[in-house]
Amino acid sequence: MADVVARGVRFNVQRIGRGDRTVVFLHGLVMDNLSSWYFTVANAAARSADVILYDLRGHGRSDRPSTGYTVDDMVADLDALLAELGVAAPLQLVGNSFGGLLGLKFAAVYPQRTRSLALVDAHLSDDEWGGEMSRTLALSGPERDRKIGESFASWLGRHSARKRSRLAQTAEALVYQTSLSDDLRRSAPLSDIELRSVRCPVMALYGERSDLRANAARLARTIPVCRLRILEGCTHAILWEATDAVKREIVDWLCGPES
Repeated sequence: MADVVARGVRFNVQRIGRGDRTVVFLHGLVMDNLSSWYFTVANAAARSADVILYDLRGHGRSDRPSTGYTVDDMVADLDALLAELGVAAPLQLVGNSFGGLLGLKFAAVYPQRTRSLALVDAHLSDDEWGGEMSRTLALSGPERDRKIGESFASWLGRHSARKRSRLAQTAEALVYQTSLSDDLRRSAPLSDIELRSVRCPVMALYGERSDLRANAARLARTIPVCRLRILEGCTHAILWEATDAVKREIVDWLCGPES
């Protein structure tokens, strides 16, 4: 583990593996952190690549500033973090959920710096998601715990009750002590023009029963080079529901001729 300061924020970064390719893993929002990738796909990818994982601002062991949570802010964080790490070559990006949105935005803004992109049930806009999370955490007691359990069953099920409580407390602090929800609502949705500007090869994995399934069809018809995979029986939480399949798809994609 290492602390890297970028744009005035201290980020928790883990760098593993070695190779002539650099792969950056981007995790989801609020209840997530770099460990979700570390314990699923990252170590397999690190057998043949330089792998970078980091906690987004406000998440995990990174600093939790009160502001700066728009999509543009977090893309700028990634850009600055890469500069601090001395990474200049084109990247392979892998993003889960909100991390997929960040990867798409980065690839649209920096096409020359993005070698390929792998998406796992990616959001295309989180304007409504931020509000929904705020409403969930506004609940109290058993009702709140039940709602959080429904939303993050696959993620929370991998942790002890003590760790689940700590994750919920961290989520509450992030939503209520920062501008996260307002910043997400202010972030413009990805337009078709932006999606068409993503010139690198893209692989998109979506759950058959995901509430984001419509995003899969939009990506397939809009991004110039997009390979779509639908995982049967899975919801939005496909990283946990079908870990082995997701790992196999991503590692094959990262090492394949397309990317």
